Amino acid sequence: MVWLVAKNKEEIIKDVSIDDDAIKGDPDAPVTIVEFSDYQCPFCATFYKNILPQIQEQYIDTGIAKLVYRDFPLGGHAHAQKAAEASECAGEQGKFWEYHDILFENQDDWETVGTGKFKEYAGTLELDSETFDACLDGGEMADEVRADFLAGRNYGVTGTPYFFIDGRPLSGAQPFSEFSALIDKCVEGGDSCLIDL
Repeated sequence: MVWLVAKNKEEIIKDVSIDDDAIKGDPDAPVTIVEFSDYQCPFCATFYKNILPQIQEQYIDTGIAKLVYRDFPLGGHAHAQKAAEASECAGEQGKFWEYHDILFENQDDWETVGTGKFKEYAGTLELDSETFDACLDGGEMADEVRADFLAGRNYGVTGTPYFFIDGRPLSGAQPFSEFSALIDKCVEGGDSCLIDL
């Protein structure tokens, strides 16, 4: 892990890997937002519902930024690990973001029941149910989710949601203005922003 200190000596920028995780937007967009998130976290759902649409419209859809989702299931959330695995299983069939959206949109419905709902959502997306069920039941994505979690820990993530905007940390479901200020600073470039992660 590389730590770069900006000229003002107050800002630490981390060289955060996007690994092989799902990307929303143009993979060649100049600004990279890496999100460490937990599908069962209410603050993550708040980000998804209230802040992400603004980021999507202003920065992702315009090709300025891309969003990379990395799993960080918290131990206190009984179904967060399996939810993360389910989204990765859906990703194996090319439906990661659609599954991601269903999980956040229906958080209140599945957070007390878990796996049965995860399989139901796979059916909603017309995934191959046999393949999805085998992936989820067999824990095929458990190591992938665990690797994301450990990477997050190495970067200093302690809670969710947690973001790195071109390596610059932002913790929590902050107002859109906080995200736009950091993204705009990265668009401007200079020594205070990592452009190529």
